[in-house]
Amino acid sequence: MPLPRTSLQLWSVRDDTAEDFASTVKKVAEIGYHGVETAGYGNLEAAEAAQAIKDAGLVVSGMHIGIDRLRGEFNAVISEALLCETRDIICPFWPVDHYRSAEACRTIGAELNSIGARLRGMGFRFHYHNHAHEIALQDQRPGIDWLLDSASPENLGFEADVYWVHAGGQDPAKMIREQGRRIRLLHIKDEMEIGSGPVDFPAVFEAADSIGAVEWQVIEVEKYNHAPLESVKLSFAQMQAWNRV
Repeated sequence: MPLPRTSLQLWSVRDDTAEDFASTVKKVAEIGYHGVETAGYGNLEAAEAAQAIKDAGLVVSGMHIGIDRLRGEFNAVISEALLCETRDIICPFWPVDHYRSAEACRTIGAELNSIGARLRGMGFRFHYHNHAHEIALQDQRPGIDWLLDSASPENLGFEADVYWVHAGGQDPAKMIREQGRRIRLLHIKDEMEIGSGPVDFPAVFEAADSIGAVEWQVIEVEKYNHAPLESVKLSFAQMQAWNRV
């Protein structure tokens, strides 16, 4: 079975893209990444950023789009996805204080399901990306379970972030097995650079490989021992050392 392709969540190099998006994505391509996952467009407009990514020889593995834009700028989001030639749109965050009960999680899931159904009707796939607060228990189950149970898998995928699952007190490999083919995008993240922290990556990879649904493994670095571009380079090298690229 072929390995998933490897992309970089551009939030990892947000200061660099804010200064020079085009130069940054070119450097990302030179490291060896196959694609990028966007989180805004740095110092460029959407059309310019899409062209810069293409000029660097990369593809857009997905777009992180906040819930406010999904609610209020839906047509603009669609236009940007078309420019970027991606079918995957990801909601990256939901306010922490909304996760108060199982019923609150179900309400969030119902809204995401509605957005996802609308996107699916236009040929896109919709996913939710977790942090730690969605993993906290609500009525004896992780909140993310209540959320995902309230949405159809065809309307809402799960971009599991393995570090945040761990930080939230759950086993990432177990959650990957439980959510199964709903996980087509997998966030490869550790406390700092990949392999520098507590995540049991061999177990993560074994679980993902056993299901065979992951299309993109998306590296993200948010805390650094080095300059951001060096950190994402070291993370890619670690994936190579593990024969995951």
